[in-house]
Amino acid sequence: MTEERDTIDLHQPDSASEVLSDSNHTESALSQEEIDRLTDDMIGAVKTVYDPEIPVDIYELGLIYRIDIDDDRNIDVDMTLTAPGCPVAGEMPIWVQNAIQSVAGVNDVRVNMVFDPPWDPSRMSDEARVALNMY
Repeated sequence: MTEERDTIDLHQPDSASEVLSDSNHTESALSQEEIDRLTDDMIGAVKTVYDPEIPVDIYELGLIYRIDIDDDRNIDVDMTLTAPGCPVAGEMPIWVQNAIQSVAGVNDVRVNMVFDPPWDPSRMSDEARVALNMY
């Protein structure tokens, strides 16, 4: 039996809060309004997490690749780091997990560290580029 899931695909930083893919199924136990609320709240929560060496939140840096919501409001996150040897590699997934768990209505949160595709500066939002003078 496969579990119904809604996925917020965050591979395109310019439209991340608007991209919702539910290609794996046609119906969800969650209403579109609930999915939208959870999406907005989770993105807001993730935006409170900063790489300590870079003065930009990890969402705007493009480190969050995917957030998947199942019908029971369990969350599965794929994220990466700017470099595999990042000094907070062991801590940052916990920060993301704690941030998302603070969202009302969220149950379990699992954060997966992925390195494929590798992060590069093209994943940053315009906001991050301005903050880092990378224009």
